[in-house]
Amino acid sequence: MALDEPRDDDTVFTESGVTYLVNKGLFEQVKPITVDYVDTPRGSGFQVTSTPTESKDSADSKNCCGTCSCS
Repeated sequence: MALDEPRDDDTVFTESGVTYLVNKGLFEQVKPITVDYVDTPRGSGFQVTSTPTESKDSADSKNCCGTCSCS
């Protein structure tokens, strides 16, 4: 997760006054994406999760996105 300016190859979302940019190619591979702000004993920050609708057991599946936290 980083600060960036929108580019032609980005999908732009605005939620609760916050604008998110996701590369269109990446978004097609990992959608849907959920962004939450979490506060845990290990720290606080943004948590990005993806639960692609395509089965991860599929032999041709290239999705490998899980969860990452940036603080």
